[in-house]
Amino acid sequence: MNALQSLFNAITVIFIAVTMFAAGLATTVSALRAVFTDLRLPVLALLANLVAIPLLGWGVAVLFALPAAGFVALILVAASPGGPFGAKLSVVQKGDVSAGTAMQVLLAALASLTFGPMSTAILTVADVGTTVSLDVAALVWTVAILQLVPFGIGLVVRHYAHSTAHSWHPVAVLVSNVTFMMVLVGMLLGNWHDVAALLGSRTLLAGFVLAVVAFAVGALLATGPSARRTTMGSIAAVRNAGPPLAAVGIAFDGSQAILGALAAVLISGLAAALPIAAVLGHRRDDATT
Repeated sequence: MNALQSLFNAITVIFIAVTMFAAGLATTVSALRAVFTDLRLPVLALLANLVAIPLLGWGVAVLFALPAAGFVALILVAASPGGPFGAKLSVVQKGDVSAGTAMQVLLAALASLTFGPMSTAILTVADVGTTVSLDVAALVWTVAILQLVPFGIGLVVRHYAHSTAHSWHPVAVLVSNVTFMMVLVGMLLGNWHDVAALLGSRTLLAGFVLAVVAFAVGALLATGPSARRTTMGSIAAVRNAGPPLAAVGIAFDGSQAILGALAAVLISGLAAALPIAAVLGHRRDDATT
């Protein structure tokens, strides 16, 4: 069991690091700079993703009276914006892909620093029915190292060796996708009894509701045409699995119950975000034909 847990932890680290490395390889300094041409867009996006949605996640957890594991999982997910799949949904919905990709990367990078303090503050104030003790410094340091360093390396490679970045990017994306599936399967199979117990539970519904609410908040707190607003909605709806996985290992000693709840929240969130993007993409296809 210890060997399997060590393997799971290693795959999780690879997933987080490679995902951010791939993001760096696909990002240009000019694209990041372009996000700030209209300062209202990044300011509103940061407000929505780093403040409003974590607090709304807390509200959803209280509203559904989630058990301790589900409560913790939902807060960790709500406090972690910048999921890579959000950028993919901007393609699915025929939205503003360049703005969506740049914002996803920006959110993931900044959340490396804000995730620990925000999730800790909410879990400390909230009554989750269990003792919560988070080492904020260790959490911030670990998440920042796992996300910012690989992203920075990828960004440097893209800037100084464009052809190399172009050839490495598909491989990095493939590794990211495969390791994400391995992590997801590991969470489901390794905690199957906890996940099975959540079927039909309020935790699954809470994850679904959080994604829908996050989409609405992200779209409302955005500027520009409809395509850009809905793109910001998809970016907000898909949270980043990396920091919550790191937090469970660091602060909750790899709790099987929280990992199971985390898998449930992530899956139900994707189940909400993907159809929204698909419907938007279908409508935009119809509008152009």
